[in-house]
Amino acid sequence: MSKTHPLGFRIERDIKEALVKAAKEDHRSVSSLVELVLARWLRDRGYLNDMSDKAA
Repeated sequence: MSKTHPLGFRIERDIKEALVKAAKEDHRSVSSLVELVLARWLRDRGYLNDMSDKAA
């Protein structure tokens, strides 16, 4: 497992509530869901390739 790095940010209450609901329904933590969504967004736009998200 690769080492993770903390990242803090503020979001609107309705977005947070939606994230919590979505994560619970997907049996994930909010952090895991946010990482998944960000990685997909970055990959789709060419900022992240399949190898870089697996590297340390």
